[in-house]
Amino acid sequence: MRIHRGLALVLALVMTVFLAGSVSAQYPTRQITVVIQAAPGGVSDITARTVASLVEKELGVPVIAVNRPGAAGALAMSYLSRQAPDGYTFGYVPVELSMVRTLGYGDVGPDNLDLLAQAVSVPAAVTVRADSPWTTLQDLIDYAKANPGKIRVGNAGPGSIWHIAAGALERATGVRFTHVPFDGASPAVASLLGGHIEMVTVSPTEILPALQAGEVRVLAVMDRERSPVIPDVPTLAEVGVPGVVVSGWGGFAAPKGIPADVRAKLADAIAKAIQSPEFAEMAASRGMTVAYKPGEEFAAFAQEQYEMFAELIPALGIVQ
Repeated sequence: MRIHRGLALVLALVMTVFLAGSVSAQYPTRQITVVIQAAPGGVSDITARTVASLVEKELGVPVIAVNRPGAAGALAMSYLSRQAPDGYTFGYVPVELSMVRTLGYGDVGPDNLDLLAQAVSVPAAVTVRADSPWTTLQDLIDYAKANPGKIRVGNAGPGSIWHIAAGALERATGVRFTHVPFDGASPAVASLLGGHIEMVTVSPTEILPALQAGEVRVLAVMDRERSPVIPDVPTLAEVGVPGVVVSGWGGFAAPKGIPADVRAKLADAIAKAIQSPEFAEMAASRGMTVAYKPGEEFAAFAQEQYEMFAELIPALGIVQ
């Protein structure tokens, strides 16, 4: 009798494993949800929805976008981390994934999610007026060292990625800027053009019209590679400031614990979407760089960014 009960238990376990494998093999069989950390209409929303529409075509099931803005993305990312790890929910994660825990907005970071792919990168561009006396980054650094606090740097608000970009440059070069917060990057650029501040560290997209009009000069981009939006501008490393990468970036993640075969199918569909002509066209039209990284590489990058921000954000005095 004991032998029969033992055999029945073994058969039950085998059937459970078989059925689970069968369900995974059939994935997906129903609607998938993509969680977006921003309000409708912004760059994050458009990026995520573009990928969602392409994943929908690839997998053959509806992919529905749900916006959960708030707390610099912490609300959406925390929500995503709590969802069932079955492949039917994934989300867009921005650079704030590596920032919100240190900022005090929520207990979520790269370690709470299964990162599937990086999609885009938008580096900070060190920008001054075209009529400024600084034609190179070294000119700017030399002046800043001789005149601590004299260079006023506009940012998109305390704790914004562009505020942190200026702080990272400050720490890497041993200079001291005066940080001037604005309600967004556009007012900061307007203040630069008006001569009220001397510099901004914002995205190439935000300074491109002024650059095309000959009103500003970009001294460097804070990324590993040059921006295709402004390809003639060197990276920080090229002008003697290595190891400082500060950019707005975004990618896709899922709750931890997805079955390996389901994860592979979802990640493959996302990768194809990011590397498609349709996605490239969308990114180019908004001044973004397509920066595909597979999950493992993206996770390592996000953790590296987390560690940098964990040191930099408190040093800037902007922890909540």
